[in-house]
Amino acid sequence: MTMEVLQDKLQIRKARQELVNKGVSLVESPLRSLMRKFRLVHGVATGHRVKSWDVLSTLNFIEQYIAKDDPILDIGCFASEVIVALHKLGYSNLTGVDLNPDLRKMPHQDSIRYEISDFMHTKFEDASFQAITSISVIEHGFDGQSLLKEMSRLLKPGGYFIASFDYWPEKIDTTGIIYFGMDWKIVSKDEIVDFISEAAGYGLFPIGEMMYGSKDKPIYCGGKQYTFAWLVLTRSA
Repeated sequence: MTMEVLQDKLQIRKARQELVNKGVSLVESPLRSLMRKFRLVHGVATGHRVKSWDVLSTLNFIEQYIAKDDPILDIGCFASEVIVALHKLGYSNLTGVDLNPDLRKMPHQDSIRYEISDFMHTKFEDASFQAITSISVIEHGFDGQSLLKEMSRLLKPGGYFIASFDYWPEKIDTTGIIYFGMDWKIVSKDEIVDFISEAAGYGLFPIGEMMYGSKDKPIYCGGKQYTFAWLVLTRSA
């Protein structure tokens, strides 16, 4: 499947339990979150329970298609559960990039390469990565052309761009809503169709079926109800 859509909250709960069973769930307990509030716990809190479904989908895909020593990049990686979970699964060639200077506080600094940079314009060499992951990142300050150009440049031939993002088939207006200092977009079906068409110009193509429909709006944020979509594109040889 190239694109899947989160259908309901039950999928989120089931996915979190699967992450627990795999030994890679990194969402803090309520007690630990309370301790962090009173500064009794330091470092970066990674992961968010609501992102369980797309995190699990990404990990399952990588375990199926990517070797443990293949280079993987996680963009917008500050507080990312994916990059730390991959480390726990034994992936050894991991890089994360984000503009947040607190990236220096992320876990496993001795074994994960963290770079403070704009992921739209990195200094990595061409064809550096076998996979690039992006969990709930690209809908903030969305710039499809710049994103596709850089992902295409960074991926090895046959490599994968794996992304999740806020989604609803019909357009939901988010004008004036700002997160992380950037405009926020809930991506529509028509916008995905245009994005896929544009991606072909950069040698990035779907690998299978595209599913667009959803029966529910399990996510509420910014006064809007919507869902998540998960998408995989591959770099042509």
